[in-house]
Order: sequence, then structure tokens, then C-alpha cells
Amino acid sequence: MAFSKQLRRLKIKESISSKISGTTEMPRLSVFRSNKQISVQVIDDATGKTLVSASSLNKEVADIKGNKTQQAEKVGELIAKSAIEKGIKAVVFDRNGYLFHGRVKALAEAAKKEGLKI
Repeated sequence: MAFSKQLRRLKIKESISSKISGTTEMPRLSVFRSNKQISVQVIDDATGKTLVSASSLNKEVADIKGNKTQQAEKVGELIAKSAIEKGIKAVVFDRNGYLFHGRVKALAEAAKKEGLKI
């Protein structure tokens, strides 16, 4: 019997999260993608705290007239700038069960371009 898309993503997410965890030196960059929005958090799993977050609902991103991929690129730039201001230079990328394609890939590449080491 075929899995639903959500169940398939959750199984992939479990597999990824068993191998990836963020530390104080190298926190985890977690991506959440919905049909309309994209959000990202830099998380320190050792303390269980979110260090930096950005979303397509932020004013800088919401004002952009463009498609969802362009918004994801802007969110990637925003999270990289915020993380570097906090002193975070390198992160572990957690795609959260989504394919590394489209908006998720655009976000990661924009963060790399802004100087965040993934």
C-alpha cells in the first residue's frame, strides 16, 4: 500500500533527525515549507533553544513581488545575515524531510552565498 505524502515525509524526517543534531558550535538550520510560506530556524539542540529565525512573513520578504522561490532566496539571505550577526558562521542543514529541490535548494544556496557555511 502506498504511503501518503505526509507520512512519507515524516519517515524521511525521522531518518534525517536520527543522524543530525545541532551543537553550540554548529547549530541546526531547520526548514519548514508550507504551500504558501517558508520559514527557517537556527536551533541549538544541546540547550533546546532557537537562536535565530526568519520567515516569508517578515516585512522585508512579504513586500517582494515575486514567486515563492524568490521569497525563499530572500529568507535565506535574511537568516544568513541574522546568524552571522549572532556569531554563527557554520550550521548543519536540516531539510526536514523535504526534497533538496526548488524552494529548499534556493534557500540553502542563498544562505551559502551570504557567507553562512552549510
